[in-house]
Amino acid sequence: MGLKDDLDRYREVGEQRRQDLAEFIQYGDLGQSRPDEVKIPIKIVDLPEFAYDQRDMGGVGQGEDAEEGQPVGQPEPQPGDGDEDGEPGEEGGDHEYYEMDPEEFAQELDEELGLDLEPKGKQVIEEKEGDFTDITRTGPTSTLDFESLFKKGLKRKLAMDFDRDYLREVLKVDGMGPASVFEWARGENIPVSKAWLEDEYAELTNEEKTEWASMDEMDENVDRQSTAERIRREGVDQIPYRREDERYRYPEIIEEKEKNVVVVNIRDVSGSMREKKRELVERTFTPLDWYLTGKYDNAEFVYIAHDAEAWEVDRDEFFGIRSGGGTRISSAYELAAAVLEEEYPWHEWNRYVFAAGDSENSSNDTEERVIPQMEEIPANLHAYVETQPSGNAINATHAEEVERHFEGSDNVAVAYVSSPEDVVDAIYEILSTEEVKA
Repeated sequence: MGLKDDLDRYREVGEQRRQDLAEFIQYGDLGQSRPDEVKIPIKIVDLPEFAYDQRDMGGVGQGEDAEEGQPVGQPEPQPGDGDEDGEPGEEGGDHEYYEMDPEEFAQELDEELGLDLEPKGKQVIEEKEGDFTDITRTGPTSTLDFESLFKKGLKRKLAMDFDRDYLREVLKVDGMGPASVFEWARGENIPVSKAWLEDEYAELTNEEKTEWASMDEMDENVDRQSTAERIRREGVDQIPYRREDERYRYPEIIEEKEKNVVVVNIRDVSGSMREKKRELVERTFTPLDWYLTGKYDNAEFVYIAHDAEAWEVDRDEFFGIRSGGGTRISSAYELAAAVLEEEYPWHEWNRYVFAAGDSENSSNDTEERVIPQMEEIPANLHAYVETQPSGNAINATHAEEVERHFEGSDNVAVAYVSSPEDVVDAIYEILSTEEVKA
């Protein structure tokens, strides 16, 4: 067996495990698992390996006598073996349990469904210093940003400097005194002071004050250079730094955020929610709980049951409880809103609100109460799962109303589950809606 055969076999094992995962979600015994440990039953598949038989087999070409047609390396069939007539066996196929934590379950489900949800952190748990990329006006000398200081000084140098030699020649034009040259310089945007011109003019002799008959003559004989050209040729003797130019580097503060999530699971326990409907709720919600537990650093769950009224229950009660009352879904959202507001503020927690039932609701409750409540509760994702094994009942319209109202929304998903075969698709519908938003 070559390396390629080994790799193909390992891929086969991986593909088989993903198939086992999907089958487990649809048909498996979810009760075998715990919130922090998922136990997936898998078919036993022998991995390829080399084995060295230390027994003396006699060498190449030697071996025990065998009957014609007997498979090599297998003992001769004995009475009772094989497919002879007899009572059918009662034992199932060989299975083992593959144990994975919720994080690995989430990775496997991502791969199975083609998802890649990246949770967002909300609550700051630590602040640490990063690179010195931020700037402030004060700080220790050791953090002074010399590059910034030099650039500001150089920019001022370029803005304030002028060609002094050229201005001296302008002062030598006949009839141009300091006042005339100052007005001319302002029109040329040359930043020279009148005091400087007066000082320079006082240094000229009478002959120099009439050296040029006109500005045109002076321009024909004197080259004018920009400050930038002069600096490139001669360099910079002095940069005019100022106190207000000083900037100090300090480290960027990086916030380490914990990825917290609260999942509110809402379940209809009214008289119409028979055993098959309850089972479909469990098959849909349980993998979602495991998935979000694996995706977030800290996951908490709130379980709310309702008929015409709503009350909070623990996880075991949530999936097993039965009632006989009517249905008012808005009562569950009223309780969910109160719990979230009091214990899980939106600025600290990611929120998921999942509800499930057979879509039967009291008259006008969906339109007048539930939909406005869903709009008022901030959440990463709202989802409603209709569990109706026999198809839609005449008065089972809640899911359709919600779907119609929130059509095109990126944080509301509606899924329909009429049999275990629909569960994986429903989970994909819910999680892919959140993935688009993320």
